[in-house]
Amino acid sequence: MASVTTPATPSASPAAPARYLTAALYKFVDLPDHAALREPLLACCEANQVKGTLLLAREGINGTIAGPEAGVRAVLARLRADPRLAALQHKEAWASHPPFLRMKVRLKQEIVSLHVPGLDPNKTVGQYVKPQDWDALLADPGVLLIDTRNDYEVAIGTFKGAINPAIKTFTELPAWLDAQPALQGGQKPRVAMFCTGGIRCEKSTALLKMRGFDEVYHLEGGILKYLEEIPPAQSSWEGECFVFDERVSVGHGLRPGPYELCRSCRWPLGEAEKASPLYVKGVSCPHCHDQRTPEEKAGLAERQRQVELAEARGEVHVGARMPSHDGH
Repeated sequence: MASVTTPATPSASPAAPARYLTAALYKFVDLPDHAALREPLLACCEANQVKGTLLLAREGINGTIAGPEAGVRAVLARLRADPRLAALQHKEAWASHPPFLRMKVRLKQEIVSLHVPGLDPNKTVGQYVKPQDWDALLADPGVLLIDTRNDYEVAIGTFKGAINPAIKTFTELPAWLDAQPALQGGQKPRVAMFCTGGIRCEKSTALLKMRGFDEVYHLEGGILKYLEEIPPAQSSWEGECFVFDERVSVGHGLRPGPYELCRSCRWPLGEAEKASPLYVKGVSCPHCHDQRTPEEKAGLAERQRQVELAEARGEVHVGARMPSHDGH
């Protein structure tokens, strides 16, 4: 099955300071030898000064990488040299600071975990809807719009009228769907689903198709492609889109947003949360202040002290970087 995002057009690097090219990618494809692909792929990334995370599984590849433009394009070319990944497509963004400090290539059971036996997006998924057609679909009152992302993502932005399942991880989505009266019974509603880059909707729409839903739609290329292509004046998107790197969030045109990350619980923080007396930089925020023991807070405070010392020396403390979240 071909990937569903629109291929980025290579272009000259923008003017400084946006020096780092970020490429988000995924493809569902049968890779029975995925374990053997790990070491050569890691070596290629390291040789080209590319960092980030790539996940390999029998069902395909998923991840985000960043680095010098030439390096990122070399890694993408290496991936597409495999005939099974020749149609791999990706989404690009630029950053002024390195989005990642390490390169990891991990072997997984699933490239995005849902834990539903027999589910195969390579065989059946919902109907793709291009960004320019998305709002017309949402204007239909007979369409049930579901945000498939986690609670911390939905908290800072979503489409107008979307249902928030309030899940903490993507693996909770099947149980939430089971508990919805509107999704039960013989008469199945029309359902539209969306996520950050499109990969989670491949599985969530495949799940609904498996359960007998005929009319299931998902946003082609995800929120990121929508924000890249749809002007604010014509958009039904409200707020910012959480992303899984040091930018934390982006808005229309994929411009970096105003959010920072709590280094304790990884919740995106706006100005009001950072003004709270419960916010201590690097230690706690209103979302996790009561969930940390004094010993944990002391350890986090020491980590933050080391981060600030490294910054004063003009270095970057690796512990300051955000760990990966579920999904992308």
